[in-house]
Amino acid sequence: MRNPINLAIICLVTLCWSCKNNTEFKPSLPILGNFEVVNGDTIRHRIPDFSFMNQDSVIITNETFAGKLYVTDFFFTSCPSICPKVKKEMLRMYEKYKNEERIRFISHSIDTKRDSIPRLKEYASNLDVSAEFWHFVTGDKSKLFKIANDYFVSALEDPGAPGGFDHSGRLILVDKNRHVRAFCNGTVPEEVDAFMEQIDQLLETEY
Repeated sequence: MRNPINLAIICLVTLCWSCKNNTEFKPSLPILGNFEVVNGDTIRHRIPDFSFMNQDSVIITNETFAGKLYVTDFFFTSCPSICPKVKKEMLRMYEKYKNEERIRFISHSIDTKRDSIPRLKEYASNLDVSAEFWHFVTGDKSKLFKIANDYFVSALEDPGAPGGFDHSGRLILVDKNRHVRAFCNGTVPEEVDAFMEQIDQLLETEY
């Protein structure tokens, strides 16, 4: 007669092996940025509170993205260099995720003089995107430039740069806890492909 304890161990090992071979383990994305340890707790970099106005004159804050992940970038509507390439890639993502309730987009204009609310409205309308899903925002210039740093993006006025602004074409992925989880060069389609795989990974592991 078999020992019931040994039989139970064999069954448990078999079950674990079956699960291991039938379920692909997908690790979560890392949290990017510096951190500090305070009283034994690890404090991760987070996007601070913000308040900007979108193309429909609606105030957009962190609470707009509560429980969701979002993709963000920095641009200006008259940009003659990288912005059209970045927006083309953003539109690709929009088409893929436009029916996904767990995702939103926010694009920050760094040209506060020319990019008025009506101009942002026209820009969004020309892209034919949903205002609820994709926010094009403006606000106080110093706050826009400051929060760009929090997203690990460069954005500054430069008379010698195309259009008068020097800025990054980086796309940034932020989770529901305001942590930056991934980024890519928005002018390179292959990097954006990999970036979308990271979005899918985050949705699968944490949402």
